[in-house]
Amino acid sequence: MDARSGRSVAQRGPRIPRGQCYTARSLALLSTAAALVACTNTSNLPPAPPVPVESVSTSPLLPYRLQVGDVLEVKLLLNPELNEEVVVRPDGRISTTVIPDELAVGRTPGELSSILRNGYSKELRNPRVSVVVKSFAPTRIYVGGEVNSPGEFINVGPALTLSQAIVRAGGTRLSSDDASIFIIRRGPNDTPQFLSTRYGDLKHAGDPSADIRLAPYDVVYAPKSGIAEVYAWYNQYIEQFAHPSFGFNYVVGGGGGTGTIVNNQTGGTGTISR
Repeated sequence: MDARSGRSVAQRGPRIPRGQCYTARSLALLSTAAALVACTNTSNLPPAPPVPVESVSTSPLLPYRLQVGDVLEVKLLLNPELNEEVVVRPDGRISTTVIPDELAVGRTPGELSSILRNGYSKELRNPRVSVVVKSFAPTRIYVGGEVNSPGEFINVGPALTLSQAIVRAGGTRLSSDDASIFIIRRGPNDTPQFLSTRYGDLKHAGDPSADIRLAPYDVVYAPKSGIAEVYAWYNQYIEQFAHPSFGFNYVVGGGGGTGTIVNNQTGGTGTISR
């Protein structure tokens, strides 16, 4: 018999230490949370080859299109005195001695050569014009929001892909909503537009085609998750002014007898009573 509870020890059953009980509850909560999180399954993916199957030298790339800041050399084979170096202006146009204003942005060097050839033919007989890109303007991409290192990222060559841009920014934070990452892009007439992405498919190895290539001057934005938004609102409007205090009681000691009651409060002083 137990003198404090009036019950036999056999009736009370095995006693689990309180620390182990808390551990079991914690593990149960963690397992439940893990079940709610999307898992990454790589079992159906093909294995990575020891060496790349296709390299840049054997895989054709898209033709280069001129952009603002490119330095071009306009050459005339039969009229070298008219050779000159021009820069693509912020409005996307160039000016030469013969042609005062011509659109260059978005065109390939070959396309621009053909257009200039038609313009020079008004002054010269059978002009042979070629356009050579002497130096390339760097591509600029911007990443902001819930990433570890937001900012401007400069790349020479093809524009970054979505995954490359986020890696440049140090990856997303725990507070980000990876399924809602979007792009801000300047469309026709310099009109901004919002474009959705499927970064979650990349993060969980769902669809490789979701790794889209960005356009120059794109802004990739990673918004906060719903939980992070609620916490930010609470911290800004409630915690900073009201200073609420939460507490709970729990009993430490033998079952059925007089134990120690611990009052635990956040934002206040805890008390212990017997």
